[in-house]
Amino acid sequence: MKNLETYQNFYFVGIGGIGMSALARYFNASGKKVLGYDKTNTKLTQNLMNEGIDIVFEDTIDERIIGLQKENTLVIYTPAIKTLGILDYFNQNSFEILKRAKVLGLITENTDCIAIAGTHGKTTTSTLVAHLCKEADLPFSCFLGGISENFKSNFLYNGSTYSVVEADEYDRSFLNLSPDWAVVTSTDADHLDIYGDKSHIEEGFRQFAALVPEDRQLFVRKGIEIGRNHQTYAVNEQADYYSDNLRMDHDKIYFDFHTPTETIKDFVWEIPGIHNVENATVALAILHNLGADFDTLKKAIANFKGIKRRYTKHIYQNGKIYIDDYAHHPTEINAVMGSIRTFYPDKKLLVAFQPHLFSRTRDFADGFAESLSKADELILLDIYPARELQENFEGITSNWLLEKITLDKKEVSALSDAFEKIKEKDFDILLTVGAGNIDTLYDPICDWIEKI
Repeated sequence: MKNLETYQNFYFVGIGGIGMSALARYFNASGKKVLGYDKTNTKLTQNLMNEGIDIVFEDTIDERIIGLQKENTLVIYTPAIKTLGILDYFNQNSFEILKRAKVLGLITENTDCIAIAGTHGKTTTSTLVAHLCKEADLPFSCFLGGISENFKSNFLYNGSTYSVVEADEYDRSFLNLSPDWAVVTSTDADHLDIYGDKSHIEEGFRQFAALVPEDRQLFVRKGIEIGRNHQTYAVNEQADYYSDNLRMDHDKIYFDFHTPTETIKDFVWEIPGIHNVENATVALAILHNLGADFDTLKKAIANFKGIKRRYTKHIYQNGKIYIDDYAHHPTEINAVMGSIRTFYPDKKLLVAFQPHLFSRTRDFADGFAESLSKADELILLDIYPARELQENFEGITSNWLLEKITLDKKEVSALSDAFEKIKEKDFDILLTVGAGNIDTLYDPICDWIEKI
């Protein structure tokens, strides 16, 4: 394996993925030639093309691929793509081919890496850490699993001393990283198609934590057993770093932040949910240890706008509220709906949910049923398969899941019919939620609610 710097061309197979696109932007910003393939043209791929990246959407071997030389080209792929003619061509012609996680790991070897891991909370926490680093003017680059509302991107280059990365547990990808600082936000069961059971995913996080050198810092949500020295963080209970005295005023949350030696009062935070105050707490702990002053951090916390599809909220003059969120696990859905019920306890909530993966729907069916039953009305979309084939999951359908949900007002819908069904419903708040392609409803819904 040659040094990454020696390659002039980088070809991304599955460039439209959130993690892949951040890497593509990194190499593009480094002055390299970046090309790629994806099966669908999305807003994200359009933005990449606007930034000068060459993308195709047909699985054909064209002159751009034939013109690449294996000596100066690195091919990067995502495990979500199983079979592809383009990938076969690169294999047959002996190109250097690496998984996305391996390439990100190589980048972190040459920086002081701040890695954020956890089955929930890692995207918000890593995006907030990156935002605080920028506001503190630290020399860093970031690779995020969501689109920052402040940066309008999942990648930012502000120097190369530090890297801020979202450490993905899927396929044990985070074990490729070289973290100098790390966070473990949660170790709930997920990705059981990879890990098998909760004990194995917990072991995966312990292996990740062991990558942090003993003379550096590991922050772990209080109550998680990680098997090595670490500092704890929490909300409303004492820990090495913790926040308490939470007060809500309209849509803002106020809290006090405690380090082992001092208390800083009256942080202002606009992202709802106690779980998000937890995320802010550990982000502040990291930046405090990197030397950022609290006046800067207070201003930065107050102007953090969040992440696209992480409780993205619109309030309309007609009184309607529309919230869009990426949640795709029962714990995450409970957090989103809990925040809605806290702020708007008396409003009628319509939920449109798209399950993500047959395996996750099967493994957490009872949890999904319990969380979705907290809506007033539900439109349950067909399962988004991603990398899975339905024939391997006989009987696992949205109709099967719907039977477990205790609501009276509930129905299954294809994505193509969902917008028309939403327009027929009576609601005060609409929540669209899921990690598949339900986001294609976002723009039509925004336009429609604005006009009614």
